[in-house]
Amino acid sequence: MRPNIVSEAGLQTRAGQWWDSIPFLTSAVIIVCSVIYLICLLVGYDSFNEVCFLPEAIVSHFQVYRVYTSIIFHGSLLHVFFNMLALVPLGSELERIMGSIRLLYMIILLATSNAIFHLIIALVVAHNPFHGNEYLMNECAIGFSGILFSMIVIETSLSGVQSRSVFGLFNVPAKWYAFILLVVFQLLMINVSLLGHLCGILSGFAYTYGLFNFLIPGPSFYSTIESSSWLASCVRRPKFILCSGGNPSAYIPTFSSQNSPSGGLFSGNIWRNLSSWMPLRETAAQSTQDDPRYPGRGRTLGSGQNTAVNSDLNLQARLLDDSTPNNPSDSAAVGAGERLSNERWSQANNVVAAGAAGPPLPQIQQGPIASDEQIQKLVSMGFERTQVEVAVAAADGDLNVAVKILMSQQG
Repeated sequence: MRPNIVSEAGLQTRAGQWWDSIPFLTSAVIIVCSVIYLICLLVGYDSFNEVCFLPEAIVSHFQVYRVYTSIIFHGSLLHVFFNMLALVPLGSELERIMGSIRLLYMIILLATSNAIFHLIIALVVAHNPFHGNEYLMNECAIGFSGILFSMIVIETSLSGVQSRSVFGLFNVPAKWYAFILLVVFQLLMINVSLLGHLCGILSGFAYTYGLFNFLIPGPSFYSTIESSSWLASCVRRPKFILCSGGNPSAYIPTFSSQNSPSGGLFSGNIWRNLSSWMPLRETAAQSTQDDPRYPGRGRTLGSGQNTAVNSDLNLQARLLDDSTPNNPSDSAAVGAGERLSNERWSQANNVVAAGAAGPPLPQIQQGPIASDEQIQKLVSMGFERTQVEVAVAAADGDLNVAVKILMSQQG
């Protein structure tokens, strides 16, 4: 009997660890959608025409609530099961990058944009002068899958991969992955809303290309919500991921420039962005061991090593003038760079000596200096700016080496 007991305990432990690994908002969405379905099942509620996304009802009776009720109701057990099963990896990945509150805002934004696209297409098809068809106006769409298709597009953009596997059967180009899934689900399953899924893909691309940047608030908005008293019990939970102190542009990093204005729709690069169909990384995706994403701060470091453009010419002067380091562990930055060349060792020692109010040192030969954007990415991960500048200078602008130095200081 003892082996059975041990195996059962191990299964329960693994299940608990799996659930604990799912961030706060993703697990909350799973619970809400599952509980709503169970309540509908227990009370025998099946009047989904009252809560689904029905363009005719929204236009005729202005039932805007359908935009949001339609994403949390599901029509069958398999419907809610597979949607929530797909949400676990997608939602967890995005929540660790963005933070819990920011992901909630993104879901609301995507639900709204999906509905707008859905309404526009349905109205155009119904009232076009060539051959009007009222079918889409009376189609009742329900479920979280529209949001999932948007998340697929966004997550694929962030991953930087060139191809994706469809159920392990064959690989397709990453930019066509969401469309291939759309066709596969449409062919293999019944009662699938083609327009609902298509609008989810459109919203995902619109979000990725920065068309919604003017609708996304700044970091102070999320910080205010996280510091509010009515949310204190949620913020204290270990699964809750803070997004305060994150990227100053307040949206997830995509191939669009982080320094571009919030109104991405009017930026000069938008036409070039639209022509590419899908965000592409400038460098190949890193291996799993070198993955720079760290959960807990709601940000990402980016992919690969970026060439230092628009470098900060005053960085060296600020380092040499800084006579009061914020953290004594700054002096350990040099000791962590075991693999640095002799030139990097020399530059690191000079920077640390200057930070400790030592005697004036000769001018350091100008090497590759990280831009403010690269320094801000490291600061957004929770490191102090002074430590980041010292580490980046010691690493000659190499972000990977700088991260190793900063992590060794904290260790």
